[in-house]
Amino acid sequence: MTVSITPHTRTSPQPRAMLELIKPITWFPPIWAYLCGAVSSGVALSGNWGIVILGMVLAGPIVCGMSQAANDWCDRHVDAVNEPDRPIPSGRIPGRWGLYIALAMTVLSLAIGWLLGPWGFGATVVGVIAAWAYSAEPVRLKRSGWWGPGLVGLSYEGLPWFTGAAVLLSAAPRFEVVIIALLYALGAHGIMTLNDFKALEGDRQHGVRSLPVVLGPEVAARIACTTMAMAQMIVIALLLLWSAPWHALAVTVLVLAQMVAMKRLFRDPKKYAPWYNGTGVLFYVSGMMIAAFALRNLGVAG
Repeated sequence: MTVSITPHTRTSPQPRAMLELIKPITWFPPIWAYLCGAVSSGVALSGNWGIVILGMVLAGPIVCGMSQAANDWCDRHVDAVNEPDRPIPSGRIPGRWGLYIALAMTVLSLAIGWLLGPWGFGATVVGVIAAWAYSAEPVRLKRSGWWGPGLVGLSYEGLPWFTGAAVLLSAAPRFEVVIIALLYALGAHGIMTLNDFKALEGDRQHGVRSLPVVLGPEVAARIACTTMAMAQMIVIALLLLWSAPWHALAVTVLVLAQMVAMKRLFRDPKKYAPWYNGTGVLFYVSGMMIAAFALRNLGVAG
């Protein structure tokens, strides 16, 4: 079926549509992960709030916002099927304005990243490349239900965590910090897979091979939940190994709460995936901060 983007008469974008394009609701995960990295670094946050806040703004509104604009531009034909009311297919952001906004925010990301020093700038470069590799041809990793969510998980959770620690330390974080950040990033593959449920029909029509499309909602939901749970179980084991039993217990309680939510998700994955992303994910990210404090309190990050 051929889908055409809604005709428009505007020649400039609506201001509200530009804010909608960069999706403020998506900023929280990288902002939170950057803050987790700062906490896990072991460096005193008092006296460093300027660089912490700048990094959080870079991770959320700027880099994540840029990635959303780039994704919506590259996905405009898919969105005409899935969500025709979005800013670009609806015509509220007309012509090539979506592309111009994404490119302008790319330049802004690199400029702000430069202010965070070599570690912050290097991480920003990686984040920008990942954003375009996810959405744009010819790479367009989002076509894969394995590579796409994995890249987003690393970009939303692992990279900001690493950056938050590295910027405050002015050096590479210790192995223990990196492995916890990596585990939560790998677990986020499941969160991103559940996020793909909302685009099921458009993805089928446009050849995006997300796990819900390839394997079906039921199998995809179980893989997503298994991925999230296993990553956190390894985190719990490591916290026990590093003599942080109370932090490990707290993360365990949060995993059990997620498993209760998963039982409801499995009843009807397509229906309850958005609900789980608003409830079960809250327990997941809470565990991230608990793990960050465990690293800080143990002096592992120092």
